Amino acid sequence: MQNPTPLASLRTLLSAMDVDGMIVPRADAYQSEDCAPHDDKLAWLTGFTGSAGLALVLRDKALMFVDGRYQVQVRNEVNLDDFEIHHLHNEPLAEWLNACLPAGSRIAFEPMLMVNSQFSALDATHCELVPLSEDPFNAIWLDRPAPPCGAIHEMPVEISGESSPDKRARIAAILAEKGADLLAITQPDNIAWLLNIRGSDVAMNPVAHSFALLSRDGDIEWFVDHRKTHCLSGTLKSSLRLSAWQNFLPHCQQIAPGKKVMLDADYAPVALRFAIEQHGGEILWQADPITFIKAQKNDVELAGYRDSHRQDGAAWVNFLAWLADEVPAREAAGHPLTELEAQDKQLIFRQQQPGFIQQSFSTISASSDNAAMCHYHSSEATNAAITQANFYLNDSGGQYHNGTTDATRTLSFGFLSAEHRQHYTAVLKGFLSMLMLQFPSGTQGHQIDAFARRSLWDLGLDFDHGTGHGVGHQLLIHEQPQRIAKKVNPWPLVAGNIMTVEPGYYRTGHYGIRIENQVEVVESLPGFCRFRSLTLVPIDLRQVEGSLLSDQEKQWLNDYHQLVREILLPLVETRAQSWLLSATEPFID
Repeated sequence: MQNPTPLASLRTLLSAMDVDGMIVPRADAYQSEDCAPHDDKLAWLTGFTGSAGLALVLRDKALMFVDGRYQVQVRNEVNLDDFEIHHLHNEPLAEWLNACLPAGSRIAFEPMLMVNSQFSALDATHCELVPLSEDPFNAIWLDRPAPPCGAIHEMPVEISGESSPDKRARIAAILAEKGADLLAITQPDNIAWLLNIRGSDVAMNPVAHSFALLSRDGDIEWFVDHRKTHCLSGTLKSSLRLSAWQNFLPHCQQIAPGKKVMLDADYAPVALRFAIEQHGGEILWQADPITFIKAQKNDVELAGYRDSHRQDGAAWVNFLAWLADEVPAREAAGHPLTELEAQDKQLIFRQQQPGFIQQSFSTISASSDNAAMCHYHSSEATNAAITQANFYLNDSGGQYHNGTTDATRTLSFGFLSAEHRQHYTAVLKGFLSMLMLQFPSGTQGHQIDAFARRSLWDLGLDFDHGTGHGVGHQLLIHEQPQRIAKKVNPWPLVAGNIMTVEPGYYRTGHYGIRIENQVEVVESLPGFCRFRSLTLVPIDLRQVEGSLLSDQEKQWLNDYHQLVREILLPLVETRAQSWLLSATEPFID
């Protein structure tokens, strides 16, 4: 007898629970972008491996909601006979529930996987949300991986730039100012920053799955699996109270009436709200203050970023010089270089750099039409050749002991069509517009997003992802709260923020283009800021239509390439030096 599919198993469970449907998000209890295998329920259920999305499983149909980055990928990974595909933002789930389900339909959800802002939007529909007290996947996911249990280590103050007691005192003072008795910390990267620790529960994400409660007097209780803490010093352990992870919600249920707990509505699971309110605890809805403070890097952290980018730039140049030789030679020999071979070789070059720990995210090594999926990851089934007939896009980065890197280059190894050249130049102009931009201090990301898109808009084109995101300090590659995108983001850009700038264009079925530098927000004229590049990687100018660039844009490119040459020439392999000299020659039409 054939085993039932995951979808069929879940539908059987829906009948047993007497509900009409269930929401299955791409989320864990920490709202992580990268879930541990144990928590990746959406992938197990649907086959979709992207970092954002959700499924609504009903008794007679199922729907997948994903954002613009994954509209192509989801159709490649999900059985379209089983799932309808919808846009996560343009066709919100709440609107679909109201429009397509009868009033009173019972929709189950896991309160630990849904944040309060999501719950509030769905609770306003005419459906009845049914919170589940147990994880239903334990009953149907028979070969489910175990929860992660990675070791935690301390980050020295020589690298973090500030001691954990000083950080706790700063946050505690904010709690006192706001009238909060406790701060519930549910984001692992905020706990990592606060305690000066780094974890290993999920590859490439140096955080530990845990929760914490910080009181206004600076006392902290850390809810974490004790097996993860064996490498920590007695000094750190004695400075806080350790409790089992499972005790977090029961502890919050016992918070005394009238006690005020600060909660982040966009990141704290709604289960926490239910627990705190159970016996009269009060909630002060406010963004976790750690999030904004963590994003404004101190001088020691900034120095670490700059150093790690010198190392990463050297690895990039060694890789690009190798590619420049390998791609045409392999194609001429009749066995072209492949995406997987390229990304494996790039990792070797990074591993040769001092201070390198691991990749900061899964490399996007994408040739030809694979690059049209902006979050594509190569596999044996999709592994394409890198040839002189199309673009090759590489988006990759590293976790170094003192920083985190992220950069994208789109490369060509032969002369491409006029269309390729026009689109590549438009993306480059959007990139240069941002890198040359001066903006008032306190500007919000959405207020400058159009600068990256103008040259594409002039052609009637656009890209359906953000223009830039924050980057953690040996932490998460996508760090909150600052973001550059069309969507309103209320957080100001201030000196000390680390961001990316990464416009792109993706022609489905043909090619993808993206150019990305990691940047530091720095002060310029009084009251104004600008972006200063941290990334030190030559930009491929072979497909640029020089007549479309202004003199100022050409000068920026020449100045940037001169800087890259001066810094990296002593750091790269001897055989890569001639390539670097050629790649950083002044731009000539």
